[in-house]
Amino acid sequence: MTELDYVSTRGLAPTLNFEQVVLAGLASDGGLYLPARWPQLTQQQFEQMRGQPYEVVVFEVLYPFVGNAFTKLELQQLIAKAYAVFRHSARCPLVQLDSNLFLLELFHGPTLAFKDFAMQLVSRMFAHILGRNGQRVTIIGATSGDTGSAAIEAFSGLDSANVIILYPDGRVSDIQRRQMTTVASPNVHTLAVEGDFDACQARVKDMFNDIEFRHELNLGAVNSINWARIAVQVAYFVASALALRAPQQSVSFVVPTGNFGDIFAGYVAMKLGLPIKKLIIATNQNDILHRTLITGHSQTVPVLPSSSPSMDIQVSSNFERALFEANGNNAEQLRSWMQQMMTGSGVHIPKETLQILRLVYASGSANETETRQSIRKVWQQTGELICPHSAVGVKVATEFVGNIAEPLVALATAHPAKFPDAVYSATGIHPMLPTGMDHIFNIPERITKVPNDLKVIQQKIREWVKL
Repeated sequence: MTELDYVSTRGLAPTLNFEQVVLAGLASDGGLYLPARWPQLTQQQFEQMRGQPYEVVVFEVLYPFVGNAFTKLELQQLIAKAYAVFRHSARCPLVQLDSNLFLLELFHGPTLAFKDFAMQLVSRMFAHILGRNGQRVTIIGATSGDTGSAAIEAFSGLDSANVIILYPDGRVSDIQRRQMTTVASPNVHTLAVEGDFDACQARVKDMFNDIEFRHELNLGAVNSINWARIAVQVAYFVASALALRAPQQSVSFVVPTGNFGDIFAGYVAMKLGLPIKKLIIATNQNDILHRTLITGHSQTVPVLPSSSPSMDIQVSSNFERALFEANGNNAEQLRSWMQQMMTGSGVHIPKETLQILRLVYASGSANETETRQSIRKVWQQTGELICPHSAVGVKVATEFVGNIAEPLVALATAHPAKFPDAVYSATGIHPMLPTGMDHIFNIPERITKVPNDLKVIQQKIREWVKL
């Protein structure tokens, strides 16, 4: 198969192939990797996927991106093992909420969040590549709640990898924290960092940009900065659209998002040829993405804790990929914008770039009261319990659904039982964890708290990691 080259959004890092991109995560110039060209699927290829098992859709969508990293058989076997651990045979079932509104349930994986779709497969890719090359890697990740538990579940016990997850102390739900801190595998460690998710994410990027430290520990990334994460998530956009008569019928999606990775996967599906009419950004009260799209000015403000902590973000890493695409792949211009963002001065997006973004994306937001009302309304009208992140998406979806002709799919990104207090506050009902998961409250936790200090964090990681 012909290799597909990957280039950095900032234009100063070497071109890599898929295998190298999986292991690298962040580009050496601080940028994010994207394909140098977009593969295309034909209408016939999309039609042939309709009605097939989810694993078939994943293979057909992912294969054009992997080049020579895996044979067809190797990729099929990795995919089969990844999704065998899901609780629902459809993997991502669609639930109809209203005449033209659908909910895509992405919480039937082992940690009850959409991150499982990518992490279960990406971890197996890592293991396959590392085993073949006789390498060992230190996985470093920042989480606002779900990425960490999904990564730990996926990489726990793997001989070829250490896993270090940074999470904001006191800013994840009790279950999210326990899913990370109760894992006893010696290759897994977590750091409760003083501050918010943006602080955790900044320290992870700092560690990757510290070239000596990066090489010393052979760092790898599993955040959505890793292109493989994005590529794998494309499949559920395709699968749900096919169920709603694509490619003959256009579909729109509402995506609750903070770091912009999940919604960018929808953009990749568009580039493959899937007829997506609009990708609608749904944000909570930390609405920098919504404000940016409305005003054209991207300016961070202090993060406000919310009932949807996975979206409590102001520095949205994957928005860099969207800006790169919208500004004609002008890496020099993008480097200038990223520097402005780092200094806190904010970025004024040029009118022509903003117009291109608005052709693809729309946006909306929900405050805490609106989120609670959305949970209650969905329960009362459909009997479906949803988590606060999903409720943000549904609230935004209701603002758009009456003005569009195509089906609208809102992504349900986490199981309601991961946020029981928020669901109970809205409905008076305690959402139950799936059978066999309530033992998590009886397992001792391993909690290590650290200040938001790069040197302290690096020293702690060095103490844990023995390469």
